[in-house]
Amino acid sequence: MFDIEEELKKLPAQPGVYLMHDEKDEIIYVGKAISLKNRVRQYFQSSRNKTAKIQQMVSRIARFEYIITDSELEALVLECNLIKEHRPRYNTMLKDDKAYPYIKVTVSEDFPRILFARTMKKDKSRYFGPYTSAGAVKDTIDLIHKLYQIRTCSRNLPRDIGKERPCLNYHIRQCGAPCQGYVSKEAYGESVSQALEFLNGRYDGILKMLEQKMQEASERMDFEKAIEYRDLLSSVKQVAQKQKITSSSTEDRDIIAMARDESDAVVQVFFVREGKLIGRDHFHMSVAVEEDSRQVLTSFVKQFYSGTPFVPRELWLQTPLEDEDVIRRWLEMKRGQKVRIVVPQKGQKERLIELAERNAAMVLSKDKEELKREELRTTGAMNQIGQMIGLGRLRRIEAYDISNTSGLESVGSMVVYEDGKPKRSDYRKFKIRSVKGPNDYASMKEVLSRRFSHGLEEARSLEEEGVDQALGSFTRFPDLILMDGGRGQVNIALEVLKELGLEIPVCGMVKDDHHRTRGLYHNNVEVPMDRHSEAFRLITRIQDEAHRFAIEYHRSLRSKGQVHSVLDEIPDIGPARRKALMRQFQSLEAVKEAGLEELAAVPGMNRKAAESVYRFFR
Repeated sequence: MFDIEEELKKLPAQPGVYLMHDEKDEIIYVGKAISLKNRVRQYFQSSRNKTAKIQQMVSRIARFEYIITDSELEALVLECNLIKEHRPRYNTMLKDDKAYPYIKVTVSEDFPRILFARTMKKDKSRYFGPYTSAGAVKDTIDLIHKLYQIRTCSRNLPRDIGKERPCLNYHIRQCGAPCQGYVSKEAYGESVSQALEFLNGRYDGILKMLEQKMQEASERMDFEKAIEYRDLLSSVKQVAQKQKITSSSTEDRDIIAMARDESDAVVQVFFVREGKLIGRDHFHMSVAVEEDSRQVLTSFVKQFYSGTPFVPRELWLQTPLEDEDVIRRWLEMKRGQKVRIVVPQKGQKERLIELAERNAAMVLSKDKEELKREELRTTGAMNQIGQMIGLGRLRRIEAYDISNTSGLESVGSMVVYEDGKPKRSDYRKFKIRSVKGPNDYASMKEVLSRRFSHGLEEARSLEEEGVDQALGSFTRFPDLILMDGGRGQVNIALEVLKELGLEIPVCGMVKDDHHRTRGLYHNNVEVPMDRHSEAFRLITRIQDEAHRFAIEYHRSLRSKGQVHSVLDEIPDIGPARRKALMRQFQSLEAVKEAGLEELAAVPGMNRKAAESVYRFFR
């Protein structure tokens, strides 16, 4: 039993990170401290200054743990990583999880390539970006290949020169074929240098060159070539036009401002690279009423830059940050160079901050209704389901279904919804091992026994190794189990849980005569549902998803020839007659019960085949 008062006395007066757990052992808050002893104790001291959010969070704490670090900077890094990993509900969370693309130039190679990259690695390549549009990056790379004939292949040059024929790009004049030795290393290097100039935003040279070649082709009356140069000229101008100059400085910087209301905030970021505005993006955050702009922006900066490999030279912010010195040192560590954090007060810098703030306000206003609708569809629907069956707030639901075609092997599916959204990484499928024939109850018992036994074994193993149980794939148990069926399926689940010593609420998804969801079966009572409610729609989506996932797995097994029909064992019955029998009788049981004349009357069957089937089941 965790005694909070006793554990508070053991806290060290050292920097570190603390993690708050609720009664389900879920991490609900992660924080850092320069002194763990002072910071963690504050949560449990009576104080009128605590916000409603903190008071609610403290009331849910069942235990806490902490990790000691050597410095506050190390604590900040660890805090960012843990928040990103666990997404605790009481931390101010960045809702978006975006990864921005880069253009990668492999300058360390003898014949460099220009590639699309999702991450910026610490290799010897040169990176441009990040950019806000993957489509724009691909279009730019395609244009560079056309302009400078840079290779796209992964051949090891010059080692592989002449070993294979040139690819299609050579024949359509988008590569000079260095793989054949048609281009010298020096000439190819000059093309790469020009491409780097282009990526740095210096377009004057290429514009003049294309204009000149277009005119020369026109004078030669080579109009096809002239049109080609004209199209290239137009593409370069479009790229150049997007690079709006924001200042005479050539620094890289991010301009960050926000707008907010009682529960939501939108943070707008302008990305300036080499003095040019290359794009902008906005990010939604969930906030508490008591949190001010400074706290929200601090949370954003920590979460955003922990998830992106690029840190600009400057950050222009709407308000100062909490722990600004520590955050700056952390950013400098990630960048490997000095980073300036500026809060503009006047002039052009302040106007750019105001522009970002206006954009954020516009997005917040525009998206507010959409965000409300999405919340009702997800977390709102989960809360409705919990209230209907007297369970309160639900975070995780697991739903199970069995799929089989009579005479074919059964398979089981487990789908997971967290906060009203499917968590596909936690989906599981089961090939039934111990049950022969279409016995849904026995199949479901096997699936549930395997799932929860595995979870308990994994939890014990992780506990013995001293590893956080949250790292296990099966250790996370649901707040509610949904069965695709009524009383019978629910009783099977309750029987399995009782045998394993688990107490998890179980509901059956009851269907009407038209095979549509009608309500929930819980505690021996059918709970009716409003067909127009978000809870009903979510239950239907979960049921459909469990069914789809099971059917999909079953079909994949059949397509691989991994399932076998009993009918395949009968002499004179091939695939065509097997399908005809199943189409006529719908189930294997009906085929078994059919008389000789009924079997002979099936299209495609003759008397001999009918007798074979009749004798096989007698």
